[in-house]
Amino acid sequence: MSRCMKKFWQNVDAKIIEPRGMTVAGPSRPIVRRYEGNPILTKNDVPYPVETVHNAGVVRHEGRYIMLFRSHLRNGRSVIGLAESDDGFHFRVRPEPFITPDKEKPFAVYEEFGVEDPRICPLDGAYLITYSAYSRHGVRIALARTMDFTRVDRLSLITQADHRNVVIFPEKIAGRYARLDRPHSEISPWSIWISYSQDLIHWGDSEVVMKPLPYHWDEMKIGPGATPIKTEKGWLNIFHGAFKTMDGAIYRLGVALHDIDEPAQVLGVADEWILQPEDPWEMTGYVHNVVFTCGAVAEDDGLLRIYWGGADTVMCAGTGRIDDLIDLCLSKPRPAADVP
Repeated sequence: MSRCMKKFWQNVDAKIIEPRGMTVAGPSRPIVRRYEGNPILTKNDVPYPVETVHNAGVVRHEGRYIMLFRSHLRNGRSVIGLAESDDGFHFRVRPEPFITPDKEKPFAVYEEFGVEDPRICPLDGAYLITYSAYSRHGVRIALARTMDFTRVDRLSLITQADHRNVVIFPEKIAGRYARLDRPHSEISPWSIWISYSQDLIHWGDSEVVMKPLPYHWDEMKIGPGATPIKTEKGWLNIFHGAFKTMDGAIYRLGVALHDIDEPAQVLGVADEWILQPEDPWEMTGYVHNVVFTCGAVAEDDGLLRIYWGGADTVMCAGTGRIDDLIDLCLSKPRPAADVP
């Protein structure tokens, strides 16, 4: 997006959407404050040919922010690029993609159509990366690891087809690794599950923990978004939900709170969404009416930076207060009967 076009949209936005001041939790103001410089990354910022920049995992590493973002190439398939920032908003993209479809078995067979939607989990002195591997056999989740974002090592394919949206908890729980995921299933439609592992490779003891709510903003499907964030009151889970309309699906973001010691127990799911498509680059693009997160970074002062793809085309950012998000889960929850 050119600077001129971006300025045009910002001027239009200022006329049709209420001014963005300081976010105050409450019924009259959004709980997530959009960064005024959105979008923070577009295809024009990438030094190799791509058509989109979206659905990025973000983590803070050695005082800097690392973003792993998905891009469509001009053949329609996806790669994962890497960008770095000192302040979490202004990113510089490295000259080559960070993860591309593998050329060797077993990953080559299952990555032939592209690699997508990375999540980053700091754990055991390293960074685990989960991403979607697409092929003629469907979509599986691959697990990779890096120590410093200069080299990445693939570890395993940790699901069968069809799974998406795997996020790993950033510490062991009762001696085991834990993850949230979302199987493709019309039996328990598009729900969030939890699973456990002793070695990160073999997963089991799975159970459903969250389901879409009928005639609700997320009634079509839900899925884990950012790596869970540990707080004093529980694990904060920023997830996405979709609602089907006559004009297609609208993707929004919601928030849930899981018990610290037993994350299969959901303490509360906010009844209302925390972010929906509003800016022009969220409403129009490769897939219109989409905000979709794969990453959030908790700051020491209680601020949460949330990153999301807009319309599967650009990257955006915003901030919220962790305490406000927790309060939304506990004070304005959806009906308890609809949460397993």
